[in-house]
Amino acid sequence: TSKSLKMNKAIVKKEEDLIQNIISQDSLHNYITSSDGFWYFYNTKQESDTKTPKVGDEVEFDFNLLTLKGDTIYSQKDLGERAYIIDKEELFTGLRQGLKLMKEGETVTFLFPSHQAYGYYGDNDKIGTHIALKSKVTLNKIKSKTK
Repeated sequence: TSKSLKMNKAIVKKEEDLIQNIISQDSLHNYITSSDGFWYFYNTKQESDTKTPKVGDEVEFDFNLLTLKGDTIYSQKDLGERAYIIDKEELFTGLRQGLKLMKEGETVTFLFPSHQAYGYYGDNDKIGTHIALKSKVTLNKIKSKTK
């Protein structure tokens, strides 16, 4: 319906304005806008390595999930190290796309509007409806499927 479409557009605009406000107040970091509709900066960047994960590669990573204000929803310890096969397993959209931008050993902080995170449904636990997230992700290892 056009009513829910208008509401969703308003939610997206509100979240994106909030994220832009956070970015404008953060003079320490250089944010990059992803073509997928989220923002990120490098905590640790690998200049020499050029390899990013491809579809079917397995990655091992650590991450946390915070509110945009920086309050912890799930700590890195809560979530533990994860293994994930690129585009072959369930992972929320923003994180799935974000991992593809990373190289081994990099740590990146992402700002995800809710439509790139858990959207309308949340995670049925600590993340409610339409919650934008901040996430600090470290890509520990890329295991290529082609050996």
